[in-house]
Amino acid sequence: MTAIKHALQRDIFTPNDERLLSIVNVCKAGKKKKNCFLCATVTTERPVQVRVVKVKKSDKGDFYKRQMAWELRDLAEVDAKDASKENPEFDLHFEKVYRWVASSTAEKNSFISCIWKLNQRYLRKKVEFVNVSSQLLEESVPSGESQSVAGGDEDALDDYQELNAREEQDIEGMMEVCEYAISNAEAFAEKLSRELQVLDGNYMDLSKGHIRALQDGDLSSPKGIEACINASEALLQCMNVALRPGHEKLMAVKQQQHLFTELRDTFARRLTNHLNNVFVHQGHDQSSTLSQHTAELTLPKHSPLHRDLLRYAKLMEWLKNTQREKYDGLSRTYVDYMTRLYEREIKDFFEVAKIKMAGTTKEGKGNKFGLHGSSGKLTGSTSSLNKLTVQGSSSRRSQSSSLLDMGNMSASDLDVADRTKFDKIFEQVLSELEPLCLAEQDFISKFFKLQQHPTLAQVNSILVTLRKDMVRLMMNKIFQSIETELNSLIALGDKIDSFHSLYMLVKMSHHVWTAQNVDPASYLSTTLGNVLVTVKRNFDKCISGQIRQMEEVKISKKSKVGILPFVTGFEEFAELAETIFRNAERRGDLDKAYVKLIRAVFMNVEKVANESQKTPRDVVMMENFHHIFSTQSRLKISCLETERREAKHKYTDHLQSYVINSLGQPLEKLNHFFEGVEARVAQGVREEEVSYQLAFNKQELRKVIKEYPGKEVKKGLDNLYKKVDKHLCEEESLLQVVWHSMQDEFIRQYKHFEGLIGRCYPGSGITMEFTIGDMLEYFSSIAQSH
Repeated sequence: MTAIKHALQRDIFTPNDERLLSIVNVCKAGKKKKNCFLCATVTTERPVQVRVVKVKKSDKGDFYKRQMAWELRDLAEVDAKDASKENPEFDLHFEKVYRWVASSTAEKNSFISCIWKLNQRYLRKKVEFVNVSSQLLEESVPSGESQSVAGGDEDALDDYQELNAREEQDIEGMMEVCEYAISNAEAFAEKLSRELQVLDGNYMDLSKGHIRALQDGDLSSPKGIEACINASEALLQCMNVALRPGHEKLMAVKQQQHLFTELRDTFARRLTNHLNNVFVHQGHDQSSTLSQHTAELTLPKHSPLHRDLLRYAKLMEWLKNTQREKYDGLSRTYVDYMTRLYEREIKDFFEVAKIKMAGTTKEGKGNKFGLHGSSGKLTGSTSSLNKLTVQGSSSRRSQSSSLLDMGNMSASDLDVADRTKFDKIFEQVLSELEPLCLAEQDFISKFFKLQQHPTLAQVNSILVTLRKDMVRLMMNKIFQSIETELNSLIALGDKIDSFHSLYMLVKMSHHVWTAQNVDPASYLSTTLGNVLVTVKRNFDKCISGQIRQMEEVKISKKSKVGILPFVTGFEEFAELAETIFRNAERRGDLDKAYVKLIRAVFMNVEKVANESQKTPRDVVMMENFHHIFSTQSRLKISCLETERREAKHKYTDHLQSYVINSLGQPLEKLNHFFEGVEARVAQGVREEEVSYQLAFNKQELRKVIKEYPGKEVKKGLDNLYKKVDKHLCEEESLLQVVWHSMQDEFIRQYKHFEGLIGRCYPGSGITMEFTIGDMLEYFSSIAQSH
């Protein structure tokens, strides 16, 4: 506004021998905003004429033009609309009523105050002032003083006053600067007159109301704060007036500058002391409310504190521009105080989270937690895990969440409810921290004027970087305990149950993603990103731990193997993981873990099968790979499709191998005989000549066949069924599948034997002692009897 006043004085009013005393930016009430300026002016020649002049920009917007003028003596009434509340509207009653809306209440009040002064001084007919604060009018003209509109009594200008020695020196100094001061005295006098008018035009004149606000204004009430804001801005305008060469040597200018400096320093001290006290008092009030949050997993809200302090944001900006040292000191004080406050709150908050997570309450001063994992014991003990042996399926158990102990645990053992509870607690922690950090960062940016304006990045990228760095440094200091507390909570969750890392990876990833979408460079985004690294490391450690435990498994020599615990453990892991990672951002991490785990499962199933003494290798492979294939077919994990097909292939291969090897036992001599027959044929003996071989003649064939009458065959199959039943585990339910496969293989072998007899012993009339129908009846009755 100061620059506009200078321009209007120079271009419009000086050529018309007028002085501009006050200006207000307005638009007509109730219409589209076409801004113009109302100017209060006086003529420089006697008798003085007082006018209200309307000035607007040209249509092209490159200069100002005078549009309309009213004589002040024609003004009947000034209506300020409301004397108690801030309102930018006002009416001027000339020959008709002109309704205006000022750009700010402060400008409107200043303009009305000037009109009142001019009315009091120059007009006999007094203007009526309606809805104008009496305080405003009283501040304009204190009693007992001779008033002037622009800071000097114009009537006194006609009186001659002798210059003192200092003033003579000032005039001589100005004459030295001005080359034509002596040669053209009239021009020099005119120049002095114009410059004095500028000085006299309220540019270096601060109202007594503003002075009182700076010296004694109430900094605790909204109205007092607003008055101090207006006064501080007015002071800054006065101090920043551009002086022409030589003006700084004038005694009056020096006195004003000295006054302004004293006012600035005084107000800066008052403001700094007051805000320091506000920090302390607000802190005490905030601390008194902490007790209500101790039993709940919630953080105290700081919005009341922020709201109260933001009223001082403009004053902080003034302090930043005028007293940077005090601004920096206040910044440090705020950060130091808030660090202590947040540290207490965050520590209490995380303590509640840990208690809830551990499922215990405080006990004594030590506040030791009774930590319960999925099996009711601490997960820290790994010595027993390393010694874990594969025992009977009814007695397998371990002390931690692992693929080894999950496979054979009931729903209650898995503690699904506890894991769900943990997930909710962890989510609540992150959900409470997120708005707390964002709110504090937003407040710091606004209160300390560290926001990034849209055009600022183009103007000065270095300044933007500095502001961001300041916000980051302040946030790092204030919330220095968050990262430590989060890592501590994560370590506790991981200790209670290593599978908690799955929940934490999903939750933390989501919150990092959300924070980065809001502001990638924010404190929250950076901190959560750092913590996410720890969570991912724990997740990887969990997967590596499961693999290591598979490799350390020892098998029992006394019990059948059955479904290995890490095989059923992988099934439970996959079911849990698929639930947790549904629609998660970090699905890729799980897929990589799946591949590592399933390859380890494959490798260690083969290892156990090779080492097994009680259970045949084919049974270990068949049962476990059947379980793996069924799990993958049910869960449809796309990244494991190759492993699913491989598991099916291994299952069918070892099923066939087990069936063939097992069937060789009940008809052992018959099998050996025909194997010998096939060997002779393979050596080149013609099939019809095999019967001439001494060891394989018709008599030897009849002798072997007589050893296996139907009764003996059924007895042998019954013994085979019992043996298979001992080999296979109940949980996989493959007994009937294997038995049916044996039936099919037995029939195939029977037909093969009959074919050899027909080709190698043609016309002998030799047949088996039992038929295929007999075989089907044997297999069926044996299965039903068991």
